[in-house]
Amino acid sequence: MRLIPILTAIVVSAILYLVVMERELLFQVAEEGIDPIRERVEQLTGDAPQSADAVADDATAASGDATPAAVAQQDAGPAIAVVARRSTARVVDSAVILRGETQAYRQVQMRAETSGQVISIPLRKGAEISKDQVLCKIDAGTRRSTLQEAKSRLSEARARVPEAEARVEEAKARLEEARINENAASKLSAEGFASSTRVATARANLRSAEVAVQTAKAGLQGAQSAIQSAEVAVAAARKEIERLTITAPFSGMLESDTAELGSLLQPGGLCATVIQLDPIKLVGFVPETQVGRVNLDARARARLASQEQVQGQVTFLSRSADPTTRTFRVEIEVANPDGAVRDGQTAEIAIEADGAKAHLLPASSLTLNDEGTLGVRVVGSDDIAEFRKITLLRDTENGVLVTGLPDEVDIIIVGQEFVTAGVRLDPTFNEAKP
Repeated sequence: MRLIPILTAIVVSAILYLVVMERELLFQVAEEGIDPIRERVEQLTGDAPQSADAVADDATAASGDATPAAVAQQDAGPAIAVVARRSTARVVDSAVILRGETQAYRQVQMRAETSGQVISIPLRKGAEISKDQVLCKIDAGTRRSTLQEAKSRLSEARARVPEAEARVEEAKARLEEARINENAASKLSAEGFASSTRVATARANLRSAEVAVQTAKAGLQGAQSAIQSAEVAVAAARKEIERLTITAPFSGMLESDTAELGSLLQPGGLCATVIQLDPIKLVGFVPETQVGRVNLDARARARLASQEQVQGQVTFLSRSADPTTRTFRVEIEVANPDGAVRDGQTAEIAIEADGAKAHLLPASSLTLNDEGTLGVRVVGSDDIAEFRKITLLRDTENGVLVTGLPDEVDIIIVGQEFVTAGVRLDPTFNEAKP
């Protein structure tokens, strides 16, 4: 009962040995049959007769005249047939590829600044509106009477100003008279022609006149303050009346119905939402590794989820990265005269960057090495397989554009998965289609 598991283990071990240690021999067997295995066994047992070419190669190696190519071919093993294509690098337009969305150029919610009942006929959402068009109109109520009252108080305050100015002038004249009397009394008293009582009386009259001047000036300032207060009241009443009419700040479309006729609006109540779609913005986020390739005014194109193609220019590139994603916001302005592009559509954005030399290869030619690095296998010198790391630039309808390769290189397009670096190749070249 234990014989079968033992035999199975032996068979599996033999298969693993052949796959890992004798991989090239397996490929050769697949092409030529069982003869390579017989030759390999004879070589291991020492019974294999050497061919004339082998004897000549051994003699050359023994004499020290073996060429590096011959040594490389001996080390590489039997040649593996592959199909290759000679590729020449060309300058292509480079682009930064992003995923983003469309956003309205401007969007605002028009809200009431005062309270009152709506007396205007409502407009329905989707309607096109022009700048300064009336959206909502609120009942004035007693606001016009308040304005008239404020105007009356302003007129009354202005009428008090001439009277206050006259009182100031009268007080100044009395002050001047009091100064003259005080001066005369002082001189007469010094010469002995006036009593000290007269001098004291003159000085008291002078002080009284000075106080009267200050009082008159205060009255004038009060009248002027009353004018300013009345003017503020008039301006406030007028502003309150202006707030009764809510108009569109720009041309666009209504995203919601305006307030219904007869509804009561409070301060902050929504009248309507206005949106502007011409032009429209494309918004994306650039990784920090590619932000240096994006410039203001650079041309950009986008493909929407509806497969519609649009073009525009970069108008904004953020100087500050998003703290969570470490990406930079970029905005592209696109003309949208008919409003066909809507707000919030998904878009694949390509922003034009500096050109780069790249190879156009079939996507099937790309492969990975043992470390998981993306690259291609090429036909090197003396037809020895080599692995070259590449950078994927972008995908196209005819293949992929890659960089990181020499200007001219022979790319293995068929059989690259069956060879490794250092394997000798028997390439057949296939010309690329123009």
